Amino acid sequence: MRIRVRRTGGFAGIERHAEVDTAGRPDAAEWQALAEQAVADARGTPPIGVPDGFSYQISVNGRTVYCSDPRLTTEQRKLITRVLKEGS
Repeated sequence: MRIRVRRTGGFAGIERHAEVDTAGRPDAAEWQALAEQAVADARGTPPIGVPDGFSYQISVNGRTVYCSDPRLTTEQRKLITRVLKEGS
């Protein structure tokens, strides 16, 4: 499973992106479950965010969804944090 996160917005407007490929990882099932939950609760179009807040584009195996602060679910926040931390 290939998971991509793109973060835009914020006070400085700096874009950040990362990608994780879970193939062959011992924790692949955990990543898959988290990604499925995060995508299920997101929108198909970019939501209206708040001033200086972050907006996110999450792509999982070719399906792209959108979400933004401060209305992230627990699963979305966890997935975004993990991908931006561990991804390249």
